[in-house]
Amino acid sequence: MNEGLKTTLEVLGSTHNEAAVRVLVPALDSPRAAIREGALAAVLSRRNPAGHREVLRRLRTADERSKAIILEHRGRMTQALRDAVLGSDFELCASGCEAAVWFREFDLIPALITVLEDTSSPHDELAGQTLSRLVELLYGELAGAGPNDGRRDPQMVRRHVIAALELSMGRFPSHKRREIVGAYLLLVHRDSNVLKQVLNDPHHAAFLVLVDVLSKSPSPGVIGLLLAFLDDPRASSAALSVVSKRSDLTFVRYFLRKIGNEPSAAVKQNLRRIESVAWLADGTEILDQLDGAAQHAAVRLVMASNIPRDDAFCLVRHLLLHGKPMGRRAAAEALSQFHGSESNDLALQALDDEDPQVQANALVQLRGRGIPGVLPRLVEKIDSPHAVVRNAARTSLDEFSFQRFLAAFDMLDDEVRVSTGTLVKKVDLKTIPLLKAEMESRVRTRRLRALAIARTIGAVEPLEATILGLLRDEDHMVRAEAAKALGRAESPGSWEALEKALHDRSATVQEAARESMAERAQSPQRPATLYDGRG
Repeated sequence: MNEGLKTTLEVLGSTHNEAAVRVLVPALDSPRAAIREGALAAVLSRRNPAGHREVLRRLRTADERSKAIILEHRGRMTQALRDAVLGSDFELCASGCEAAVWFREFDLIPALITVLEDTSSPHDELAGQTLSRLVELLYGELAGAGPNDGRRDPQMVRRHVIAALELSMGRFPSHKRREIVGAYLLLVHRDSNVLKQVLNDPHHAAFLVLVDVLSKSPSPGVIGLLLAFLDDPRASSAALSVVSKRSDLTFVRYFLRKIGNEPSAAVKQNLRRIESVAWLADGTEILDQLDGAAQHAAVRLVMASNIPRDDAFCLVRHLLLHGKPMGRRAAAEALSQFHGSESNDLALQALDDEDPQVQANALVQLRGRGIPGVLPRLVEKIDSPHAVVRNAARTSLDEFSFQRFLAAFDMLDDEVRVSTGTLVKKVDLKTIPLLKAEMESRVRTRRLRALAIARTIGAVEPLEATILGLLRDEDHMVRAEAAKALGRAESPGSWEALEKALHDRSATVQEAARESMAERAQSPQRPATLYDGRG
C-alpha cells in the first residue's frame, strides 16, 4: 500500500465526519486487496453501527485476511450484532448470529432470548439455535474444554447468563421454548432455587419440558447436572426418577462412572430410593458394551439400590459368567449376599475362573455356604500359584490354626493328629515358628508335646537344629522324645546324633535312638481323617 492511500484510509478511519463511512463502504468491495482490507480496518476502527452492519453483510463472503481483521476488531461490533439480531432483516440476522458464535459474544444472549420469546418473530428458530451454540461454547470454557481469550471470567459470564435464563424460565408459560430450558440446564447448579421450584412442582408449566430434557439430552453438562442430584441428601424425586429411567449408553456410562468403585454415603442413600433401573430390565445388551470399571460399578449399583433381588441376582450371575475381569470380581464379591443352590453353584464355578481375584472372592464364601464336600477344594487352593488365592484359602480355613491344634492335640487319636496336623502346617504359616517356641519352652510337658507334634505333622526337617539341641536336654524323657523325632530326619548330622544317643546314660533314650535308626528307612502312609478345629 502506497503512502498516499495509507494516509487517506487513516484519515477516513479517524475523522469525526460520519460522511467518511459513505466513502469507505464502497471500498469494502474493491477488487484490490490493499484498498479492500484498508477500508475494512478503517470502518471497524470507527464507532459507527451503520458501517459495522455493512461489514456484517459481507461476513459470509469475506476471505481469510478480512476475517482476521474483523476478529481483531470484534469488540467494536457488539452493538451492530445486537441490532442485527433484533432487526427484521433475516440475512443480516443470520450473519449477526454467525458472528456472535464466532466471536463467542456471550453478551448477546439476552438479545437472543428476547427474539426467541417472541413467538411472532421470523427469526426465533435461528435465535434458538444460536443461543444453544453459545451456551455450549460457554459450558466448554467452564469445563476447561474450550479456548478462553482472557477477556472475561467464564464464571462471571455464567452468572449473568443464568440470571437472564432464569427470568426467561419465569416467562415460560407464555413462550414455552425448549431451547431456554436446555440452555438453563446446561449451566445451572443443582442447588438453584428456580431449578428446585420447577422439579418439585409437577404442575409447573416448565416441569414436563425440563424433565424431558433431563431424560434425553446427550450433553455432558445436562447429564452431569442430573447425576449431581445423587450427591444431594434431599434429592428431588423427579430427578431420581429420570436417573432410573434413562437407558441410553452415553448416560449409563456417566452414571456408572459417578458410582465408581465405591459410591459415597450420599449416593448410596439416593440409590436406595431407586426401585428400578430401565437399562437393566432391557436385558444384557448394555452390560456387555461396558468396560470392566463400569461393570464393577453396575454391581455396586444393584447392590446399593432397592431394585428386586431377583433382578440384582440376574446381573450378578451374568457378569460372573460373561463379564470382564473387573466386573467378574465385583460379581463374585456380591454373590456372598445371595443364598441358595443357584448361587452355590455359581460360587463353585467361580473357583475355576481364569482371574485369581475372582477365585479368591468366591473362596472366602464357601465355608459359610455349607456346601457338602467343599473342604478338599479349599485345601487344593492352598497350593495355587497365586498369592491372593492362597491367602483366601487360608482365610477360609482359619480354624485350622496351630494354636487350636496344639490345645486339642492331647485329646486326638493318632489318625486325626496326622491328618489334621498336616493340614494345619499347610494352612497356618506360623506353625513352624510357634512349634519352635514350644520346643524352647521351660515347661517340660510343652517341650514333649512339641516334639510329638513335629514327628506327627512331618515338621522334623525344618526344626532339626532345635531337636538336636533337645538331645542334650536335662530331662531324659525329652531326650528320648527328641531321639524318636529324629527317626523322621534324613541328614547325616542327625544320624551321628542318634549314634551318640546310643550311649546316653538313660536306657530309655538309648532304646528310642535304636528305634529311630531302624525307622529311617520307613515311610508309613496315613489315612486322611480331619479334625474340625471348631469343635
